[in-house]
Amino acid sequence: MKIESWLFLGGVFFFLPVGIVYGILTEWQEWVGFPALFMVAGLSGMVGSYLYFTAKRVGPRPEDRVDGEIHENAGVIGAFSPWSWWPIMLAAAAATGFLGLAIGWWILYIGAGMAVIGLVGWVYEYSRGDHAH
Repeated sequence: MKIESWLFLGGVFFFLPVGIVYGILTEWQEWVGFPALFMVAGLSGMVGSYLYFTAKRVGPRPEDRVDGEIHENAGVIGAFSPWSWWPIMLAAAAATGFLGLAIGWWILYIGAGMAVIGLVGWVYEYSRGDHAH
């Protein structure tokens, strides 16, 4: 995971100076470009820091070592639920929320309600029904 973390941390050293140069060239008057570049630098730093500290805690993975074998990474890697319908509900809630931003604020509240229902359903998916633990 060290390579991934250094790739993301390297983004900070790229996007931060680019944001400063962009701000200077636009005389700090364009209020979308340089804040967006600063946010990309911050997000890149957050992802890189998470991957770096996770790599220190977990240790080298088989794909990080030169002598790593394919069979070392066999088995269950994560828990995925391909039958889940809740991500579709959350996508519809996000679409409704963005529609509310474009058309009217009252639609945004409908999207927020849908998002709460979808999020609660997704979180408690394994707590009830056929797949309860």
